[in-house]
Amino acid sequence: MRAITVRDREAGVGGLTLTDMPYPHAAENDVIVRVHAAGFTPGELSWPATWTDRAGHDRTPTIPGHELSGTVAELGYGTTGLSVGQRVFGLTDWARNGSLAEYTAVEARNLAPLAADVDHTVAAALPISGLTAWEGLFDHGHLTTGQTVLVHGAAGGVGSIAVQLARDVGARVIGTGRAGDRDVVRGLGAHEFVDLAAGDLADVGGVDVVFDVIGGEILARSTRLVRAGGTVVTIAEPPTVRPEDGRAVFFVVEPDRARLADLAERVRAGRLEPIVGDVRPLSETVDAFARRRRTPGKTIIQVADVH
Repeated sequence: MRAITVRDREAGVGGLTLTDMPYPHAAENDVIVRVHAAGFTPGELSWPATWTDRAGHDRTPTIPGHELSGTVAELGYGTTGLSVGQRVFGLTDWARNGSLAEYTAVEARNLAPLAADVDHTVAAALPISGLTAWEGLFDHGHLTTGQTVLVHGAAGGVGSIAVQLARDVGARVIGTGRAGDRDVVRGLGAHEFVDLAAGDLADVGGVDVVFDVIGGEILARSTRLVRAGGTVVTIAEPPTVRPEDGRAVFFVVEPDRARLADLAERVRAGRLEPIVGDVRPLSETVDAFARRRRTPGKTIIQVADVH
């Protein structure tokens, strides 16, 4: 099968190549998915799990990418709840070969069924971004109706979904980004937009939840905006500054089949619209990783021409 692989940790994006790899093995409770569309995180080449398995053993050449949508090609021993030919989407394990391949092995519990009326490119934009947004806002941030949330990177894959989920629950949403993101963010339902290059975060006033995907100085400055009892939630880095009378949470997204199914139903009902940015073929993955073109939303790799 064709796959994007990388062998040299020091080579970075320049080490990515399109090559032939063996068809994956279906372990117990695994599913082999024929990948139709895949998503990736640009920084994942720096993650330790990209290079070693859970026992710490080298696993190069490694296949990156952890979001996928496709069809079940094969069931491993003991796998239940899914069937060959079924449409599915979800997350691959951090320490196993990923989704930028024609076929990949995934634990069945990390996949959710996908209705026929949801396009694979849309579904592939949901797993990490959708679960991260939900878990950050509600599981960690405890956002509720009537509260105010500041969402950084509001036009990005995670931020755009966070804006929509927060608005749907009845929160007041302030989104940030670059000047060119304003119309996109306001169109998603944000009540206000702040241009991080020109605006002053201090003008935002107090908020109940900060959802951060940037880190660094932006994270530190945002912490000062949190009201008493509020929460800063970040996926960028462990926070070094905490609100004076609040919480600061750094987390890594966890797979959740039931939540994935809920997110897909929201898409079907028109309550959630993931922003799909560039859609690129597998052969252009290296260019997509390098982000030579910046567009709002999530870049998706189309692996198979099947819908």
